[in-house]
Amino acid sequence: MSSGRKKMKILNALLGAVAAVSLFAASASAQTYPERTITMVVPFSAGGPTDTVARLVAESMSKDLGQQIIVENVGGAGGTLGAGRVAQADPDGYTVLLHHIGMATSATLYRKLAYDTLNAFEYVGLVTEVPMTIVARKDFEPTDLKGLIEYAKANKDTVTVANAGIGAASHLCGMMFMSAIETPLTTVPYKGTGPAMTDLLGGQVDIMCDQTTNTTKQIQGGTIKAYAVTSPKRLKIFPDLPTAEEAGLAGFQVGIWHGIYAPKGTPAEVTDRLSKSLQKALKDENVAARFGELGTEPSSEADATPAALKAKLESEIARWKPVIEAAGQYAD
Repeated sequence: MSSGRKKMKILNALLGAVAAVSLFAASASAQTYPERTITMVVPFSAGGPTDTVARLVAESMSKDLGQQIIVENVGGAGGTLGAGRVAQADPDGYTVLLHHIGMATSATLYRKLAYDTLNAFEYVGLVTEVPMTIVARKDFEPTDLKGLIEYAKANKDTVTVANAGIGAASHLCGMMFMSAIETPLTTVPYKGTGPAMTDLLGGQVDIMCDQTTNTTKQIQGGTIKAYAVTSPKRLKIFPDLPTAEEAGLAGFQVGIWHGIYAPKGTPAEVTDRLSKSLQKALKDENVAARFGELGTEPSSEADATPAALKAKLESEIARWKPVIEAAGQYAD
């Protein structure tokens, strides 16, 4: 054998050994995961609906995993800044993303994303699907949803619809509402749910469509007027509040689902461990009770899986794409 061939053989052997050691190390690391603190990125401001969901789940998962999960708020650009950060993170399971339906709609809302929505992440599982409420300032003239629709159509140039910013759940629901009643209204975007709700309470804007996790206390306190929920059936927390369909808006159902993701390339053993921990957290009596107070409930064990979340994301991208394109409202 020539000297050159011998060197090549030795080099190939060394490369194979290095690959084997790396594979073994990765496998061993996955088996002992987690060994340190995990960061859960929420791509919206602290105190908002998605942040509330994340902190409840993170606290319960931390107990099961034996390591703390800290929630880090990385807001901006309709949730795409936080998602982009996780897409670029090391795929070791120590940085994860909890995002809502905006994960699906951003694929169309943003024509130039820094990541491929479907292929830049591994999937952990669905967390919950939060119903929306159609609400207004407490002194707004219409008394029911039918009256609201008639009023909006007759005063489309003056009625204002608040939202927490492009890509936020309230923006998406408001856009769907205007599409359903076939009437464009003046939208007023804010930098977060808090400022939008503050101005609704103060009477600076007329209506908003937002998650029960943000509107429940205000509805119960009578500081805003509620017209309907967007769920298929009435909520236990609001038994007297009709569904949008019952109130005359046929087929109007909007749920803001939340899921957990990890960077592409995260070992399957790690995402499976996270998924099992999520499933356990969603069975936590405290989590279920707190979700109930917010007008929602935990996802089932079958939905808190990688396969279910991936299927949900794919179907929701397909569902929202024509709605966004018809509205012609893009974020870039």
